[in-house]
Amino acid sequence: MSFFAIGVDLGGTNLRIAAVDQNGNQLETITTSTEVKRGRDSVIRDMCRDIKTLQQKYESQYHFAGTGIGVPGIIDLETGTVRESPNLPDWQDFPVREEIERCLGARVFLENDANVAALGEQWLGAGKDFNSMCMLTLGTGVGGGIVLNQRIWHGMTGMAGELGHMTVDPNGPPCGCGGRGCLEQYASATAIKRMSLEAISAGSAPELGRAMNANPEFSAKFVFQMSINGDAAAQQIFRTVGWALGIILADVVNAFNLPVYVIGGGVAAAWEAFAPAMLSELELRSFVFRATQSASSRRKTLITRALLGSDAGLIGAAYLPIQAQET
Repeated sequence: MSFFAIGVDLGGTNLRIAAVDQNGNQLETITTSTEVKRGRDSVIRDMCRDIKTLQQKYESQYHFAGTGIGVPGIIDLETGTVRESPNLPDWQDFPVREEIERCLGARVFLENDANVAALGEQWLGAGKDFNSMCMLTLGTGVGGGIVLNQRIWHGMTGMAGELGHMTVDPNGPPCGCGGRGCLEQYASATAIKRMSLEAISAGSAPELGRAMNANPEFSAKFVFQMSINGDAAAQQIFRTVGWALGIILADVVNAFNLPVYVIGGGVAAAWEAFAPAMLSELELRSFVFRATQSASSRRKTLITRALLGSDAGLIGAAYLPIQAQET
């Protein structure tokens, strides 16, 4: 009998749960809102209810491999404890794996959400032709994940891959992590909006200012549209995004020499606006990248967009128990 797993993408706004077979086909997906304000016990109760619904529906046709859950924040993988999660404020130092396993009566695989997104892209997405890859997720913040030989690389304490907090400019804007000039302060949706407001305040972005006054939903997506429409200030903001990404990618390419680096998250939709500056800066700063782009190189370093979109984390979470089954 073939097998299936349940993947859970636990966000601060939405909760997505999918039954996925061993070939990566989504058998069924349940999407609900994450009722954070009702407390963690309520969120876990609703999650377990939907997991059990999918498990019972498909376990007559497939062997059940288990449940994988992607959670935003810092996770102690050894104990299954969420140490800190900005989107789940009452989950601090919460032994979430133990609680969910008690509720389900079955093994649970807990993982950081950026890591499972990287694993999903390696399994079925932009990295499927490679055993190892690195992924940057550009959303409200900037996350990252590293997959080596088809396994998430955790580092010593499970915190490897925090690429959003690598330094672009030590004199740059302060970051919530305590540093200054982190990639997150240049390449996230939050950073794009901040840079837009700074340009408007400085008087160098009149069209952006008019657009902001006319649109209460002013966002990074809106700035991207302004860039596509030819607004010089918006285009400069995305060149800054690309410049920052190029600096960090150069460091990571030089350090790891992996075959593929994947850019995902909502901001990746603005690829055409930031990619030219990103690739130019990367080529300038990384001799390893330049060496693999030469005509004589048999293998080229690939920098590419993610393919799975919002499903990457869901698929990667489901792949955790499937991987364990295949081992």
